[in-house]
Amino acid sequence: MPTSLIIIIVIALVLVLMYNSLVAKKNQVENIFASVDTNLKKRYDLIPNLVASVSKYMEHEKSLLSEVTRLRAEATKPDISDAHKIALDAKITSALGSIMVAVEAYPELKANENVMHLQHTLHELEEQISASRRSYNQAVTDYNNAIEMVPTNFMASLMSYRRKQVFEIAEGERQNVNVKELFN
Repeated sequence: MPTSLIIIIVIALVLVLMYNSLVAKKNQVENIFASVDTNLKKRYDLIPNLVASVSKYMEHEKSLLSEVTRLRAEATKPDISDAHKIALDAKITSALGSIMVAVEAYPELKANENVMHLQHTLHELEEQISASRRSYNQAVTDYNNAIEMVPTNFMASLMSYRRKQVFEIAEGERQNVNVKELFN
């Protein structure tokens, strides 16, 4: 077998391996995002029950409850981009945290079985969402590395692959919570 044929076969094999690796990474990102999306859908389905359960007690937090309802409606629209879903998720996470803090201020709500069950369910769901986000962010990091590093960046460019956005926490959530203010 001539040397030039061996070189062509090796180059072809390397190109096929790079192509398959990039496709696998892209598909892994999409698969894990679908898992995140499923957990977010569970959260969106839970929100109306939570809002209905606490709204009668929380008259002065009506604007917060309305905002959560509006965000949920926007997040469940078909055909919104992944980036928009990620942004809405950050807003909903923040708003739900505010509701849970507000619930703590109402002893009759804290003792209500339905609210307690909803809080527990929401907490479990938030843990699942957190785990899904971590998996997604790792898959996106692997994908972004592959499309930016030599030599796979050339193949990724030919395939029109672009960077994906990771889930990040909102700037306000990076600040330490002032526990003293919660009790005032």
